[in-house]
Amino acid sequence: MVKKIYKKYEKKEISQLPRATFPGRIIVVSTARETEKAVDFLLSCPLLGLDTETKPSFKKGRQNVVSLLQVSTLDTCFLFRLNLTGLTPPLVRLLEDTDVVKVGLSLGDDVLSLHKRGNFQPGSFIDLQDHMRELGVEDLSLQKLYANFFSQRISKTQQLSNWEKDILDEKQKIYAATDAWACIMLYQEYLRMKAQGDYVLIDNDLLSPTP
Repeated sequence: MVKKIYKKYEKKEISQLPRATFPGRIIVVSTARETEKAVDFLLSCPLLGLDTETKPSFKKGRQNVVSLLQVSTLDTCFLFRLNLTGLTPPLVRLLEDTDVVKVGLSLGDDVLSLHKRGNFQPGSFIDLQDHMRELGVEDLSLQKLYANFFSQRISKTQQLSNWEKDILDEKQKIYAATDAWACIMLYQEYLRMKAQGDYVLIDNDLLSPTP
């Protein structure tokens, strides 16, 4: 069966889709000592999804430093609370590693944000947006890409929540883990589609009625 993906994806259609959420265990890392064990585990895995969250600022001209680094496998996601631990040496080792592929979306922005926490030389990173452009897809937000490829909805309701609160609530943890995990899912589906060639790109502009 040929899979249909769309050049553009209407946001209004997303609300009707079933919700996608991270299905595995979520581990919050709040102390510098805990980061080493977590990084050792992550670097034993073949592929990681990566994302960051920053406490929103509602004052013009003011931007907060990145609060959270979430790194996920298919079944385990670590939420590193950078506002509490800083960018520890084990986390620098993770970010500089060149053996384990780390997949994200708009990774240049994440790397720039993380550099404000500390210096590191980015290792093996793959930006999903590069591959999606290669397929001809133009709507490149995580929510639209996931809806396009899997017909499921990723909720963004926690995006502007307080990522530096004393204890992250369950909705925040699930939101953060889902974003990192979704990057793996999209990358694996991209690789499968490229290998099997069982997809077709639908140009929405050609489907629009002529005025």
